[in-house]
Amino acid sequence: MVDVSDKENTTRIAIASGVIEVTPEAYNAVVSNSAKKGPVLQTAVIAAIQGAKQTSTLIPMCHPLMLSSIKTEIEELPEVPGFKLTVKAKLTGQTGVEMEALTGVSVGLLTIYDMLKAIDKGMVIKNVQLESKSGGKNGDFRREQ
Repeated sequence: MVDVSDKENTTRIAIASGVIEVTPEAYNAVVSNSAKKGPVLQTAVIAAIQGAKQTSTLIPMCHPLMLSSIKTEIEELPEVPGFKLTVKAKLTGQTGVEMEALTGVSVGLLTIYDMLKAIDKGMVIKNVQLESKSGGKNGDFRREQ
């Protein structure tokens, strides 16, 4: 791991997002809350939070962090059909939270896949990406739309 002991504590925020494309049948099962494994979006939110919190156990060179906030948002995309998951991770510390936000998105979307795979094996997870970050010596980043 990189030595961050000389870095100053600053407030650091990262926002990541990703999309899962599903069939109309799978989409309808989610929005009607009729998937056999239970409430898909609610479970994905919990999984995203757990994924963000467990990042350092999954990604070998990540520092274990004391996150102060993890916020999730799931947007229904009926025109795709699919869902967009956004995770915002925040802390005051010596290293950034980009990996926590990205891991949260990945685990949340994989949870949706797991819960719908009996209906749709052709789902596609795509565009898992950092949307923005702030704090730290490298400054701010915002993805161009």
